[in-house]
Amino acid sequence: MKYLLVLVMLTACAASPQDLSGKMFTFPQKSNVAHVKLTASRQDFSAVTVCYRSFTDLKADHTLFSLATPFFDNDFLLFWRESSQELQPHIRNERVEFNQNDYKLNMWHSICSTWDATSGLTQLWFDGKPSTRKLISTAKITGDPIIILGQEQDSHGGGFSADQSFVGMMSDVHMWDYVLSPCEIQNYVDDLNFTPGNVLNWRALDFQIVDRVLIENKQQTCQ
Repeated sequence: MKYLLVLVMLTACAASPQDLSGKMFTFPQKSNVAHVKLTASRQDFSAVTVCYRSFTDLKADHTLFSLATPFFDNDFLLFWRESSQELQPHIRNERVEFNQNDYKLNMWHSICSTWDATSGLTQLWFDGKPSTRKLISTAKITGDPIIILGQEQDSHGGGFSADQSFVGMMSDVHMWDYVLSPCEIQNYVDDLNFTPGNVLNWRALDFQIVDRVLIENKQQTCQ
């Protein structure tokens, strides 16, 4: 009975999609275990937009969003490389780099990443400011997706390393199977009325928490 109770405490599973409006996931320490697994509403993608808000004080490499399939562990990955001060999108294990000197510690940032297989182009929107558009991959994402917050997958659903884990808070995670327009992205950044993600929707999120990740009320700075 004691062993069963420990398992229940370490793994919390949402019985049904939850509205996390006004909430955040808190990752309080480096770990090679703690993460949140998100359930996508569909698989196979020819275009993707992922948006989220994050807050961290890490001066180290860390993972912001990890989607793996049986074919590629970095099928859609957003990774911060501390040594070069770069946000690095990966698609189908291909990578491009965006220098991001505005990635300040101890403040909330709104980040969106878009990709379209038709053109092969990816783009970052950092606090509403667009990057240049770069060629990354024209291959579609196929296969059963496993989406993880807090860890980088070096295998399908596993292969975690504490040195690449996220410490901080994350909120308002959405994913779409198309490229959002600049106006739609700006509405997300400004927290105005926008169409929620049709793959991942923070207002109706199907997720599983493993180990020490907390759901808390989102903290805002008083004006």
